[in-house]
Amino acid sequence: MTSPNPLLAVSTPIPFDQVRPEHVQPAITHLISQARARIDEIAATPAPLTYWNTLAALDCATEPLDLAVAVVRHLEAVVTTPELRAAWNAVQPEISAFYSTIPLHEGLWTALKSYAATGDASSLQGVRARFLRKTLDAFRRHGADLNPEGKKQLEAIEVELSVLTTKFAQNVLDATAAFEYFIDDEAKLAGLPPSAISAARHGAESKGRSGWRFTLQAPSYLAVVTYLDDASVRELFYRAYNSRAAEPNAALITQILDLRRRKAALLGFAHFADFNLVDRMAKTGAAARAFLDDLCARTGPAFQRENAELAAFAGVPALNPWDIAYWAEKQRAAQYAFEEEDLRPYFPVHQVVAGMFDLVRRLYGISVVEGPAVPVWHPEVKFYEIRDEDGVLLSAFYADWFPRETKRGGAWMDAFVTGAPLNVGSPEGAWRPHVGLMCGNLTPPVGDTPALLTHREVETIFHEFGHLLHHSLSRVEVKSLCGTNVAWDFVELPSQIMENWCWERESLDLFAHHWQTAEPIPGDLFRKLTAARTFRAANAQMRQVGFATVDLALHIDYDPASHGEVIAYANSLLSPFTPAPLPGGYAMLASFTHLFADATGYGAGYYSYKWAEVLEADAFTRFRREGIFNRETGRAFRESILSKGDSEDPAELFRRFLGRDPDPNALLQRLGLL
Repeated sequence: MTSPNPLLAVSTPIPFDQVRPEHVQPAITHLISQARARIDEIAATPAPLTYWNTLAALDCATEPLDLAVAVVRHLEAVVTTPELRAAWNAVQPEISAFYSTIPLHEGLWTALKSYAATGDASSLQGVRARFLRKTLDAFRRHGADLNPEGKKQLEAIEVELSVLTTKFAQNVLDATAAFEYFIDDEAKLAGLPPSAISAARHGAESKGRSGWRFTLQAPSYLAVVTYLDDASVRELFYRAYNSRAAEPNAALITQILDLRRRKAALLGFAHFADFNLVDRMAKTGAAARAFLDDLCARTGPAFQRENAELAAFAGVPALNPWDIAYWAEKQRAAQYAFEEEDLRPYFPVHQVVAGMFDLVRRLYGISVVEGPAVPVWHPEVKFYEIRDEDGVLLSAFYADWFPRETKRGGAWMDAFVTGAPLNVGSPEGAWRPHVGLMCGNLTPPVGDTPALLTHREVETIFHEFGHLLHHSLSRVEVKSLCGTNVAWDFVELPSQIMENWCWERESLDLFAHHWQTAEPIPGDLFRKLTAARTFRAANAQMRQVGFATVDLALHIDYDPASHGEVIAYANSLLSPFTPAPLPGGYAMLASFTHLFADATGYGAGYYSYKWAEVLEADAFTRFRREGIFNRETGRAFRESILSKGDSEDPAELFRRFLGRDPDPNALLQRLGLL
């Protein structure tokens, strides 16, 4: 290939500003060819077979392709264009087909099994022995022992899954971006806080309109359903939000579930949940379901009590679903003399980020500073570096916090580069730094006013930074066992535990200062915040348990012939977990990107959030006991959890930090449910 193509050899800093849609197809095709040649070379390796010419070679065989795919996938998610989307969609089948063929490569599988039978393999210890065992298990689980016809079927399933799940995500993005609602009469803004009104005015002006513009982007949508007095507009937004992409995605969901079911059956599993969870802490769909059933039973009475109290507060026998957030916020204000909006002035985003960096300096001995000017995908993006106490660069990362019409919703962390030892065979020596990113859709700045966040948005930043620390502080020589490459019901522990520091007076004082007066949060406001922490906690828990219950049912039980249309089936299961009856046309499932925007994603794994919340609630008790800034406790968490990736069994890592198995009562106690 003669023309310059930045995707062919992506270096750091990553040249985001140079990537064009026309680069995607030729680069991906070329990099797949190179990776396939490396796989073939491993398969043809003559004796003697060693760790280095089999497993270690496999660990880095696809690295240039991995990075190029990550860059294109990321750009399509944050600054999509019709041309970039078309280019990404065009290569998706090729990418999926290649990755799915790796465990199906007969020569490679033979080489791995041959190596496993050698004395060199039997002498492996620690992470290398775990890498061998997990590689063999993963190859078998992904079809290495299938006959040729079975392998062909599996490859076709993987390709179709990649196409359908990508389309699902794009449909949600399009449906979200397509909705806008203008209010021209200022009187109809009654109830909205000034921050939401100002943002809506700015939104209208950006479209060359007068009045106030509202959208289904999270900051705008949540403001409407939580504060707007006009119930008819709240209903309009609720219905629009919970029916996004309903028509195209309902059919896609049925197809995705069928493909996952066929995949599990082909690989010898009773259902997709058992296939997906065999390498996770829960191990089986039945165990995950039992975990959820227990949480449901222990939360149910408080859930019913909260809903009765809310209806009584509103003075009605029952509430509509678009009234729940509105009346709950009024109940909170009446019960605690506290509203979410009261805290916004104390959470300008730059202070939150700076305080978070100070926190991890105290805990883990690392420094986080803005890095040099590098290419970015949007002017709002910030670039940072993480350095250890001795000044060594551990990681670099990008942060992109505000919504755009060309950016998918939600918040997430991802990895571009997983670091590794620079000197082969010397994991204690110099390391190539990690490179990652954090993205969100937080309240943006308006005019001269900085981005003032809600407390929930502060938790979001801390959550995603917890994921990033897991990636950035990892020191595992095997890249595929490094960082966040852990069991998905363990991966949320480092992220969710970070949220605890958003509730502690000592840590809030690092960054929660009024953006105009620099005053810290007043004592009475802090007491109201903490008192309200468990407000409707049972509802929050049942919401997550409900989503996870539906997820497992879809991947264990659902049969279109028996259960009918998939959204109606999901709604019937979700209904007991909702504080108000679901209205006709409700189709949240059609925008449930966690489950259906990826070939696997959180499919049959949404329970992981609650599973990991049990772990982190219990783990944080050690910080509470020994000091939330205690450097030795922080060092223990860094060494036992953050640095270890999947180099050891996650249950053992947890026991090493806390000295015992997790106690599920810790979560219930924190939520005020015990």
